[in-house]
Amino acid sequence: MTTPFGQHESVDDLVALALIGLAACDYTEGREMPFTLRGVPGPQGPTVRPEGHSVRYTAIAALGLGRQPEHVQREVLGGASAAAMAQSCLTLATASTDAGAHALALWAAAEVAGTTDDALAARLLDAVRRPSLPTVDCAWAVVAGLAMPDSDTARNLAKEGVARLMAHQSPTGMFPHLTPASEGMRGHVGSFADQIYPVHAFVRFAAATGDSAAMAAAETTARRLVDLQGPAGQWWWHYDARTGDVVERYPTYSVHQHGMAPMVLLELAAAGGTNHREAVQRGFDWVRTHPECMEPLVAPGLGVIWRKVGRREPFKAARAAGAVATRVRPGLHVPFVDQIWPAGRVDYECRPYELGWLLYASNAMREGSTA
Repeated sequence: MTTPFGQHESVDDLVALALIGLAACDYTEGREMPFTLRGVPGPQGPTVRPEGHSVRYTAIAALGLGRQPEHVQREVLGGASAAAMAQSCLTLATASTDAGAHALALWAAAEVAGTTDDALAARLLDAVRRPSLPTVDCAWAVVAGLAMPDSDTARNLAKEGVARLMAHQSPTGMFPHLTPASEGMRGHVGSFADQIYPVHAFVRFAAATGDSAAMAAAETTARRLVDLQGPAGQWWWHYDARTGDVVERYPTYSVHQHGMAPMVLLELAAAGGTNHREAVQRGFDWVRTHPECMEPLVAPGLGVIWRKVGRREPFKAARAAGAVATRVRPGLHVPFVDQIWPAGRVDYECRPYELGWLLYASNAMREGSTA
């Protein structure tokens, strides 16, 4: 029996935790959020240390905080608002060549601050028209175009981005990492992110335009992900875009469980699509149950949910073995992988975007709770 949203380690518990974690990022107005909060031992016990910086993660944190009351935003951000943070992302993204950062900055600025940057939007549209583009970046470009004030550029971002995603969605509903797929040994492989963000793009486009083909595309991918969900609610890591099979299950990422899957699948249901709430609930419960290891993943005092549970393996060996095996023969699985490289290793870090997506999904998770 699953634990309904709103009870032990509930949505509200994790929202409170996320606010503590984002406050620990020591955000300064106009600057970037850190790339990660690294868990480290200390004389008074474990603590977290901010490391690096990321425009992408700043924009996602702004999107999540934008769904909190303004006084909460300012407490977390040292006096700044989520709107000011989102608007600053436009300036930060302008100095970057990363199309994903451009898309997230435009989305956050439009949704949270009600503003945009025409020149940055034009650069993003150029990226959508390139011969090769990461699937995730394309999906974010669609959502950005739909969030932005109406313009030719915004409409083209949404329409051309959706058309590109549809052109590279396999009959199984799954996507490779790049559009079009690369010719390398891993060209047929797409991650969970490569599946879930296109579903989000299709749902937003269908809701905005009434496009039934986009909704059908969202349904196909979502159904395949749910069909492949692990017995303890795990959203697996890598998929074969050609066959729709799982290539490699681990690591299982906490953000997939508490943030990304709830955000997208609950929005699919709200837009009139299939209600996958039971699958979302199973995924959410994994954060608490995670049968792969003994250590708790939730650290309330530190404001973090540890990033993932992975295999005890040399660097990404199981992923490489799975990619090569399925490239040679679709559907082929490496034997004894669980015995050779068992899952159970916790990654003691937490990235700001993970907390941002948790906040972004939290209202939808509360709705319809049986608690």
